Amino acid sequence: METEETPQTPPEGSPQGAPGTESASAPAVQSSDAVRIPRHARTSLMTSATARGPLDGGGPGRRRSPALRRALVAAVAGCAVLGGVLVLLPDRGEDSAPPALGPAGRAAAAVGAGAPAAVPDLAVLIGEREAQVRARPGDDQSWAVLGSAYVERGLRTADSAYYPKAERALRTSLRARPERNVAALTGLAALANARHDFRDARKWGEQAVRIAPRRWAAHAALLDAYRGLGDAKGVGRALEKVRKLGPGTAAARVRSGAVYRDRGWREDAAAALSDAAALARTPAERAACLYRVGELAWERGEPGDALRHYDAALAADPDHHPSLAAKGRALAAVGRTSDALHAYRAALVRRPAPEYALELGELYESLKLRPAASAQYDLLRARVRQGGLGGVNDERVLGVFEAEHGDVGAAVRRLSAEFKRHGSPENEDALGWALHRSGKSKEGLKHVESAVKKGPRSALFAYHRGAIERALGHYGAARRHLSEALRINPHFSPLAAPAAHTALKSLGDPPDGGPAQVYAPRGAPIPKLPRPTKPSRQSD
Repeated sequence: METEETPQTPPEGSPQGAPGTESASAPAVQSSDAVRIPRHARTSLMTSATARGPLDGGGPGRRRSPALRRALVAAVAGCAVLGGVLVLLPDRGEDSAPPALGPAGRAAAAVGAGAPAAVPDLAVLIGEREAQVRARPGDDQSWAVLGSAYVERGLRTADSAYYPKAERALRTSLRARPERNVAALTGLAALANARHDFRDARKWGEQAVRIAPRRWAAHAALLDAYRGLGDAKGVGRALEKVRKLGPGTAAARVRSGAVYRDRGWREDAAAALSDAAALARTPAERAACLYRVGELAWERGEPGDALRHYDAALAADPDHHPSLAAKGRALAAVGRTSDALHAYRAALVRRPAPEYALELGELYESLKLRPAASAQYDLLRARVRQGGLGGVNDERVLGVFEAEHGDVGAAVRRLSAEFKRHGSPENEDALGWALHRSGKSKEGLKHVESAVKKGPRSALFAYHRGAIERALGHYGAARRHLSEALRINPHFSPLAAPAAHTALKSLGDPPDGGPAQVYAPRGAPIPKLPRPTKPSRQSD
């Protein structure tokens, strides 16, 4: 058994460095803190010292210098202290907080959860995943994440050129992994929703939830598809899954609020969306929630409250262009026309969406600025054509524009086809109004009444219904529904709201006295009313 050698010290009174003393024993190496040097360290030091030649200061008869000894002692003592510090460092247990995500991690988490992501974070994520798929072309997961990031980038910037890129990436992921590729299927459903192709979104979403019934993002994409199709039963089923799989999350509350709004449950929608804004984890998600709360305030005719929520959304995320365009609408309603025009123009610079161009064009037209309005209408047509190159379906926006400002026959054809594909209340109301504008008021009224029954409580729906009833001579119903439109939101449109006031004024007040046959004529037999039956007494 190997034993540790104990270094011997020279006898007391022996002179330092006497011949023969060091050859008999090795000197002790010990620090001032009584830290012993390990045996293997002392052995290596002595071996190296004896191996050196005379020019190196080694060899028999030569002692190491005191400076060298002090340096060695300090080094060994420092190692011992460092080891103690490392031992005393707190261990990261399971309860410790995870490290903060970087830009790519934040964007990937948002895209995977169906929540809005910040544009700079998306740029980092896209750059990283593009490099990853170049290095590993068969990485199906990276292709799926890249495709979903392209979809979100297209939504945030209104650049439809990202959608073909997204489709190529997602289909490449499916080719790399044809079976049970839930991430790619969910991404394709989100892409179809972004393109307003809700039939395809339903197809991909239903495939995804069959494979992974507990994947929240797949159910969320499927819920958006059902809303676009006007499938109330499908919306109910999907909402139940979304709420069950994502309880207490902002994204689940946002979907709940949107469905409640579609059902006309304004108070429930406002509560759900306010909770979502409080639960939002990122500025982009918070901005999206606040924008939706502002939209509810706008729809109930409170432009001041809506404006506060739009400002709060822009404070959270200055790149949130829907809030900027909605702010322009609210500013026009409160009489700040110059500020409204500036907000609309800024929104169009960030995202030249056709619906923004339509709203700004109608605002210009209400101000009698016809050339400026025509320029916006031209921009609308150009943006619809450009979006079509990326697979975006903007037929409803173009049909609404044509019904009011262009070719009414083309509007009927476009909206009839769109309602056949996607039977949402918004599409049905637009079709009914286009039919009325083309001279088919009776047919149009049926569609508008159906939209009012199935859709949200909308000032625009009520106005369309009242205007068509007035054209058909149903003056009592027209008066009631035109008044309802102005009660819901007296500022719902810069062109239609003044038209509702004018139509209501032309109808005048109802005639005094009410209908002529309120009471039965004299001599008419009085019908006998059935006698109420006594409730049966149940024995205890």
